[in-house]
Amino acid sequence: MESRAPLLGPFAQWLGLRITEVGSDRVGAEWEAGEHLHQPYGLVNGGAHCTVVETLASVAGMAWFGDKGDVVGISNQTDFYRPVRSGTMASTATPVHRGRSQQVWLVETHDGDGRLVARGQVRLQNLPHAP
Repeated sequence: MESRAPLLGPFAQWLGLRITEVGSDRVGAEWEAGEHLHQPYGLVNGGAHCTVVETLASVAGMAWFGDKGDVVGISNQTDFYRPVRSGTMASTATPVHRGRSQQVWLVETHDGDGRLVARGQVRLQNLPHAP
């Protein structure tokens, strides 16, 4: 996997995302909710949640697709269930569908008390390397 792009881009790194597990059936991460991610009302901005969802789905999709090519996100639908101001968040990506041309991954984020905070689904396009 040395020739592949790094797991996290600069934006996800700035967000503070830490990958804790990578496999073809599951990817896990932790991140800290805090002021640097707040919107004007003092809650974590939905864009931060969307970034986590997109990033974990992409890492998982790359792990599953392997050396066959690359993957890119083509749809991200994220729902927010519980407002968060601070604390350690745990996010996990699991597969919904993995096909020849597309993949769909579910990503759930839970707070330190195990409560569901956000849940998103990402559709990825598989981009096979030219033969």
